Amino acid sequence: MMDIQIKRRRAVFLDRDGVLNRVEVIHGLPRSPVCVEDVDILPGVPEALTCLRDAGYLLIVVTNRPDVARGIVSLEAVTRLHRAMQRTLGLDDVCICPHDDSAHCTCRKPAPGLLLSAAAKWGLDLPACYMVGDRWRDIEAGRQAGCTTILVDYGYDDTLRSEPDRRVVSMCDAAAWILSRARQA
Repeated sequence: MMDIQIKRRRAVFLDRDGVLNRVEVIHGLPRSPVCVEDVDILPGVPEALTCLRDAGYLLIVVTNRPDVARGIVSLEAVTRLHRAMQRTLGLDDVCICPHDDSAHCTCRKPAPGLLLSAAAKWGLDLPACYMVGDRWRDIEAGRQAGCTTILVDYGYDDTLRSEPDRRVVSMCDAAAWILSRARQA
């Protein structure tokens, strides 16, 4: 009998705002753009993502969009924005939670639901995956899903609930660290 091993895939999960695009910081916390025209991709992000993709990582955005539940922006507008980002950045998937905290859903970060759903959809090996975010919710979701966590640390007025595996100052730094670890493995 032949022993067949199925190779599971690896991915870099990416929070959207503050990781891929610039945010406006108001009272110490980031605020999201609501339309395509307001999205300003951070310097070096396209190149960092290309390097990760070339190294065999899937690129999957996992993002909370509570403004949909709050009626501030429509799901259609969010979908248009994400399609534009997918085309521009070559993202493999964008997974959103359109709920507010009051919904107590399993997909809103810090719950790991978005990551777990993406792992099932794409056949991912979660311990071989990374979660890159700029807030405690991202780090906690990644930790609960079993991923290595990376905080893009802007010094927000936001207390971490658990320490990330790595702190960096940009997506470029996150990609460099991920790739250095991949070379060592």
